[in-house]
Amino acid sequence: MTRKHLPGILAMATIVLASNILVQFLFGQWLTWGAFTYPLAFLVTDVMNRLYGAKAARKVVFAGFVVGVICSLIGTQIMLQGDGYTYPAVTLRVAIGSGLAFLTAQMMDVAIFDRLREGAWWRAPLASTLVGSALDTAIFFTIAFSGALSFLEPGNDVSWAGEILPLLGVGPMVPLWVSLGTADWLVKLGLAIIALVPFRVIVSKALSSRAMA
Repeated sequence: MTRKHLPGILAMATIVLASNILVQFLFGQWLTWGAFTYPLAFLVTDVMNRLYGAKAARKVVFAGFVVGVICSLIGTQIMLQGDGYTYPAVTLRVAIGSGLAFLTAQMMDVAIFDRLREGAWWRAPLASTLVGSALDTAIFFTIAFSGALSFLEPGNDVSWAGEILPLLGVGPMVPLWVSLGTADWLVKLGLAIIALVPFRVIVSKALSSRAMA
């Protein structure tokens, strides 16, 4: 790690830490506040990839992964009480899903960005973030809440997530966790488009400063 990579690593660690905290608080019926902070991780990865290359971006991803694992481990040891039950702040399935989704999606983001870096300035960050976000959502919500994977943590009752309801309250009948995942992905989709603006500004300023140095 070099000093020039430190801002990206600190930014990634901050985003992951904040998202692990905010994911515990609901925003409306289908989302948590973490859905609005976590997508910024893709912005950090893409900026580092554009400025310093795929190798530097992978270092930033690994730093975020380590912070996420530490947060999850701490969360599994914190016991909460409610409705007469005692349960961990972070379940094993959520911890596994979060870590695997983050690492897989971010590494895919790095690979796609690196492949498309010679094209139009917006193509690499947009394509890599969209694919990475979709992968992240699919992996996390499937591992954390699908009834088919209940063997991962038999003592964790996630039957509530399997309740059959209209998709986002208006669509076809699907398990609740599918609606939660769909809402999460739609937020990531919107933020991926919005993030093109700060991506362009940050990269342009960094390259201008580098040229003047």
